[in-house]
Amino acid sequence: MTMAPVRRTGEGHEAARPEKPAGRAGAGAYPWAMAAAITVAVCGAALSLNGVLRGWNWYWPAMTTVLVVGFTLAALRSVRAQPLLVTAGGFVALVGVLTLTFFRSSSVLWVVPTGATLPDLDRLVRRASETVLAETAPVAPNAGIVMVVCAVLGLAVILVDALAVPLAMPAPSGTGLLALLMVPAMIKPQSAGVWSFVVTVAGYLLILACSQWFAPDGRLQGGTARSPGMVRRAALTGAVALVATLVLPLAIPGFDHGTFPQGSRLNPWSASTGLNPMITLGNSLRTPDGSGRITYATNSAAPLYLRSVTVDNFDGDSWGPDDRTGSRVPLDGRIDPGYPVLADEQVRLVTAIDAGSFTSPYLPVPYAPETIRGLGGQWTWDPATLSIKGTETTTRRQEYLVTSAVPKLSAALLAQSSGPVRGIPDVFARIPGNVPDIVKTTAQTVAGAAGTPYLKAMAIQKYLRSSEFTYSLQSPVQGGYDGNGLSVLADFLEKKSGYCIHYASAMAVMARLEGIPSRIAVGYAPGRLTGATVTVAGQGALPEYEADARDAHAWPELYFQGLGWVPFEPTPSRGVVPDYAAESAAPSVTDSLGNNDGLIPDSAPVPAPSPGATAPAVPGADSNSSGNGVQLMPWLLGTAGVVGLALLAATPHLVRAGTRSRRLRPKRPDQAVPLAWSEIRDLGTDYGVPAEDSETPRAYAARFRTSLLGEPGGMDQDAHEAVAFLTSAFERHRYGRPGGKGSPGIGLTHDTSSHGTGGQDNGGQGIAAGVAAVEMALRSNATLSRRWTAAWLPPSVTRRLGQVLRTPLSAAGRAIGKTARASAGEVQPAAGGRSSSGAADGAHTPGGG
Repeated sequence: MTMAPVRRTGEGHEAARPEKPAGRAGAGAYPWAMAAAITVAVCGAALSLNGVLRGWNWYWPAMTTVLVVGFTLAALRSVRAQPLLVTAGGFVALVGVLTLTFFRSSSVLWVVPTGATLPDLDRLVRRASETVLAETAPVAPNAGIVMVVCAVLGLAVILVDALAVPLAMPAPSGTGLLALLMVPAMIKPQSAGVWSFVVTVAGYLLILACSQWFAPDGRLQGGTARSPGMVRRAALTGAVALVATLVLPLAIPGFDHGTFPQGSRLNPWSASTGLNPMITLGNSLRTPDGSGRITYATNSAAPLYLRSVTVDNFDGDSWGPDDRTGSRVPLDGRIDPGYPVLADEQVRLVTAIDAGSFTSPYLPVPYAPETIRGLGGQWTWDPATLSIKGTETTTRRQEYLVTSAVPKLSAALLAQSSGPVRGIPDVFARIPGNVPDIVKTTAQTVAGAAGTPYLKAMAIQKYLRSSEFTYSLQSPVQGGYDGNGLSVLADFLEKKSGYCIHYASAMAVMARLEGIPSRIAVGYAPGRLTGATVTVAGQGALPEYEADARDAHAWPELYFQGLGWVPFEPTPSRGVVPDYAAESAAPSVTDSLGNNDGLIPDSAPVPAPSPGATAPAVPGADSNSSGNGVQLMPWLLGTAGVVGLALLAATPHLVRAGTRSRRLRPKRPDQAVPLAWSEIRDLGTDYGVPAEDSETPRAYAARFRTSLLGEPGGMDQDAHEAVAFLTSAFERHRYGRPGGKGSPGIGLTHDTSSHGTGGQDNGGQGIAAGVAAVEMALRSNATLSRRWTAAWLPPSVTRRLGQVLRTPLSAAGRAIGKTARASAGEVQPAAGGRSSSGAADGAHTPGGG
């Protein structure tokens, strides 16, 4: 007689494998279908990174990585490789595709990394780290950041695959996809985006569908029949999730756009107190708590600009300061500006600065510093820019005294400076490569007709401060140009809305296009009076000012021969426009004729201090730009993190509870007994008495009752009777005659009314009551630590991972074993039949999964 093929179900009993309906894919298609589903889900989640990374050029290597890793896992699984080898093969494929994409020149056969690959890897990782720390989204997709993105996506594929296939937990596999979507959700005001969310959800549903539809092997099959209510429950779950997604942003303050509010790139645990020298000042300006507070006292009549670093190289997608490490000079004497200053009068200031909690390697000082006293640690200064940087030293808790000097400037004096520039490095006058056409056209239109460098500078500043432009911290975020670089500059001139870095960059680049050397200074705009005074030797009691992250600022400095570097203020509503750059101070064209070779100041020059020697800035400018909602973000993110950790810790408990609920409420009555027996075995595993593979149901039941419940007849008599009844019922189910008493489809008739486990009308409820009695007895007899482990870290759940990691018997070994048993005259029983020996205790078959 031909017997139906036998398979082991997920609950540990033998059953005939049902024939698959026509048109349904066979089990051999499972690895490829699951790989396709995972690829769709991860590639969909990767779509959301557009806006975190600029453009789409990064997506193709990322998608290639996902495809290679996903289908490598499928190929290994299709040849029935061991689960551990499949996962290891995924890591090998990830290393190979990353090597092929990013380290081809230092590899063997383009895919095998060598020792020379490690320095290249370190370089790309450092570049990616600098990008993450220094730039705000969207960042330029340089090789380092793209390599990291590809690696993360490849690891996500391996994680999702491991959860969905060998661990047989397809539902929790969505956590890997959620981790990818959280990045743009926290950074982009548009959140992950509709299309990315839709594709990711579609891929996730495909993963769940593949896990339910296919039956690749016994470890993954959850049952012999699909639940008829699955579609209805899935639709209900999806509807609830959709409603929550739409309602939650309306119910929680601060959810302005997307999943999180604009400008929410905040650390919920602590705030950065160091001004970012890479010009990405949006984060500092959006910090509402005024972190990084600096106080200073000065003999100036008004608060000062404090300058930390300068940026002078305007090529490429991202700008940053050039430290010029090889030319820096130890700070142990007088600082020489390195260029001639022909003005007779100079303004000399004394400033006592307390850096407080401000932490940065760059020292904030008024320009141009001459001497600095009181610093701790080692410091150097750059002769080209006069920026001061610590050597393994930061500004935190530093208190120092600065003397500085600038020429006493006036509009008339600047107008006379029209001679050729000499005595400064060429880097400050170099025209950037690939300047966008809109920048060239704007510079020519605005300043092309002006006759002198001063008039050109005034024309550019006037244009940027005109009513055509608006100051906004949010527009660059919404428009995707929150950063620095020539492409960002083009977007800014088109949108005509941004904050200080955009205005300073525009004026600096347009000034170079018009022949004026320029650079960008980064530091603090003028601060506010604190009401206190500080006594400085030789100066008496000086008024104290404060500045913090809300005052972070960037402004352009233009070079005028004989006068040095002169600051301007093109940013509307920020900082202070110095008197010499005020529109009313600009001289006529006839007044500006002349040459600065042999420049002699007017006999009565109009006294005008540097930008810091003018009226104080409006207190709190920009401090409320990010809105009140952003103040809730640290609490919201912290709460979300705590909830996420709690859910992660509770995952084994939830998995165990779900398994128990499904077993005790079976959809098919004939499965009630084997499912209840599987629950008894798992309870034994959780409380320290796992079943042995070679142990019969009756032998295991005896050991279970003796080890966990004590001798029969004790205080747990109900539990003893429940175990005895379930053992007998399982033996009849497994080995009884099909259609006979106690076989599938026949009600339970054993008289166990004392604990409610019997009766044809209430068999399912009685079995559940019996299992509950057993569990109650186990809990009452167990120690506190055992009860805690069984509830929150049940071994019956965690052992799955151990089973995956243990090397299983090969298919060849199993075949040899079957042949040997057949030659010895052993015959395996068909599902529901008896063995040839007529044994009813399962001597040849273990008692459940």
